[in-house]
Amino acid sequence: MSELRLDGLESRDRAEELVGPSQPELDGVHPEAVAVAPGGVATGGDDGGRSASEAAPPSRRGAVDPVKALMHRHRELCERAVDPLEIAAGLEAHGVTDRTAARFRHRDVFSLAEEMYARVPRDADAPPERRPMPTASGVGGGWAVLALLPGALCAAAVAGVRLTHGQPRLAVAAAGALAVALGLRLALRRGPLQSPLGTTGRSGTWTCWLLAYALLGDGLLAAGLADGPDGPWPLATAPVLALALSCAPALWCAHLLSVRARRKLVASRGLADFADSVKPLLLGVFALYLCALVSLLALCGTVLDEPAVSAGAVALGALLLLARLLTAHGFPHAPAAVLCAAALTETCALATVFASRLPGCSFLAVPVRTVTDAWGPGAVPALVCGIAALLLLVHATRALTRASAHARPPGAT
Repeated sequence: MSELRLDGLESRDRAEELVGPSQPELDGVHPEAVAVAPGGVATGGDDGGRSASEAAPPSRRGAVDPVKALMHRHRELCERAVDPLEIAAGLEAHGVTDRTAARFRHRDVFSLAEEMYARVPRDADAPPERRPMPTASGVGGGWAVLALLPGALCAAAVAGVRLTHGQPRLAVAAAGALAVALGLRLALRRGPLQSPLGTTGRSGTWTCWLLAYALLGDGLLAAGLADGPDGPWPLATAPVLALALSCAPALWCAHLLSVRARRKLVASRGLADFADSVKPLLLGVFALYLCALVSLLALCGTVLDEPAVSAGAVALGALLLLARLLTAHGFPHAPAAVLCAAALTETCALATVFASRLPGCSFLAVPVRTVTDAWGPGAVPALVCGIAALLLLVHATRALTRASAHARPPGAT
């Protein structure tokens, strides 16, 4: 009898580590009046041979119930969940692990979530069976067609710039840039890369700056190192066109990641199991996008008679995809910080080159000149965006392998 009491008190103390001290008003009984034996059988503190109903006074409703206390703390999550998987993802987002679930006598968070879901009062007409998780936006939602819009508008703008000269060329370039920006925004407002409201303001600004550098930066940097520019410097239209065209494969890859991740979420029986199964999927989707981007760069370079594949454009495409994936799945802070750092670093590289022309400041251009002398002007964005993309990839392998990142379709409220 004393051993059962100690076992129950130990389980209560462990539960309190997560949910805080048990509140008697939740269960109608003082925590020390009854213990919870393995299997959920309540035993009284004075007579271990009697049942809980015989040992406790009639006014007390039941034994100390750690799961009930956990449900009370996460009441809103339990009430709005349409599936046990949503509760599991919510618990995981609040720091509940499989080891924590073991303290509630469950093998993993999914099993604990199933009990919490089953114990939530629902309407009598609600189906008792487990409903599937909401799926990602399907191809019939229109985003698959809109994904082609940025590439088409950019191709038209590049053609217009190449067919005009002088002042009309500048007007065509400005109008084309505005059209591409609007088309890109429209394409990303729906579908698997849709971001939660209010999370793309700063990221969008830095993204536009990085794309502008991809178009103008290498030519301006080379001209600055050669004591120029003395006139208009060459534009790198092939990388920008390839990046615009890669919007379609980026959306398709994000859709593939969302669909496969939710299937693995349904089949997984633990958070570690889910993370181990999603990590290869994430890396595979990322590699698939890079292959598509390299192919588009080679195609655009051949058509426009420019360098076939730019390492800076590949790194920039990888950076933008990872930043958008993280933002769409609820992790906007790290992408915004990394994009800001990359844009400011490229700006500093240009600024140091032109500041070195001031008397006594020639040393400012030494780092950039050393890099460009060894690998060319394109090495600056390649190094900056490559390091930034690597940082986001490491972060994504941890953030996007969590169940809470795939609990709902991206952008769902």
